[in-house]
Amino acid sequence: MLDKTTTRGTALNFSAGGMSSMELVRFAVGAIAAHPMRSALTSLGVVIGVAAVIMMTSIGVGAQQRVEQALSSLGTNMLVVRPGAPRSGGGGFVRGAGGSGATLTVDDAEAMRALDGIAAVSPAINGGAQLVYEGANWSSRIEGVTPDYLIARDLEIASGQMFDDSAAESGRKVAVLGQTVVTELFGEGVDPVGQRIRVGPIPFQVIGVLAPKGQSGFQDQDDIVVIPLDAARSRVIGRGPSARGNSVNQVYVKAVDEDALFQLEQDVAELLRQRHRIQPGEEDDFNVQNLTSVQEAAQSSTQTFTILLAAVAGVSLVVGGVGIMNIMLVSVTERTREIGLRMAIGAKRSDVLTQFALESVALSLLGGLIGLTLGVGGALLMSMLGDWPSVIPAWAAPLAIGFSSFVGVVFGAYPAWRAAQLDPIEALRRE
Repeated sequence: MLDKTTTRGTALNFSAGGMSSMELVRFAVGAIAAHPMRSALTSLGVVIGVAAVIMMTSIGVGAQQRVEQALSSLGTNMLVVRPGAPRSGGGGFVRGAGGSGATLTVDDAEAMRALDGIAAVSPAINGGAQLVYEGANWSSRIEGVTPDYLIARDLEIASGQMFDDSAAESGRKVAVLGQTVVTELFGEGVDPVGQRIRVGPIPFQVIGVLAPKGQSGFQDQDDIVVIPLDAARSRVIGRGPSARGNSVNQVYVKAVDEDALFQLEQDVAELLRQRHRIQPGEEDDFNVQNLTSVQEAAQSSTQTFTILLAAVAGVSLVVGGVGIMNIMLVSVTERTREIGLRMAIGAKRSDVLTQFALESVALSLLGGLIGLTLGVGGALLMSMLGDWPSVIPAWAAPLAIGFSSFVGVVFGAYPAWRAAQLDPIEALRRE
């Protein structure tokens, strides 16, 4: 019930034809402040909902960024051609059929250089070997390639140099190391360029160090040793189909730009079908993988994942809105005499409607602001503890505030309408 001072002030305002906007705001804030614990519990659902939306969106966008970084680190405008038929169902990956490793050759790679839109072509074979330098040893991935490998994979040399065509053709025992290999073998303070290491039982001279590329999925792209293709075939990777004759595990093909990439994909496939004498209707014995298409598919998947997380978290906002409506209905019942007294001394139904609507919006907006703060803090904490990129979109804050206000309006509408419809006489009789 209102005290005498409040009632007197209210009557003065009513005599002028209803409550002013400032009076409505003051009464709404006063009603919220009069029951701090109930107001806090009423806003709790919105707090949790907004915080959950911010944190889940941050996780989804962070995952999207992580996928984009991982795929872009593999190379841009690049095709990877591998032996073996595509996986049934169009997955785009190689089905490891027995003997399929010998269907792609260095000659195939050389023939691709004549296609339009080619920026670089690098055939490659790969395997693994134990690396030894003085007392340190490390097991790493070995990639036997041609000098165009750097261009095809968008790699850079951090120190030293890449081997040239003459070194590649003569099969010189030279190596370019990834950053992880340098760290594990040489530690701090040792310049690996010019040093000799053993790749398996064979000594190689280090002539360069690759600039770091980071993780790609579960693979550390810096844990690699790049050596000439012929040296890898004859001295390091001496078993398996890819080590016989001039067969290779894959061919990296880089297009001059993204516009030329998709046409180049078709041209490469047509060229290989001709060279391998594959008849119409027969299954290809190779697979051309377009990394741009893979990246687009991954981006689409992570965007769907982000929307799903935000939608699930948004359910708690709806639950918070229902909580606000329930508490506001209870408040209308408890304050029936107060409402009747105000209407009896001149308050309009629109004044009562506006006051209760303002209370609902204020509670929801307060919860939105607190939830936004907790959501941003939670996202940053997850980033620190989980080594996960914290990406809070620019639209997150306005969306959280706007949606929490919307929840207040929607779920406060019925209690406000119910308060405004009370009959003053019946309301004053209410115990």
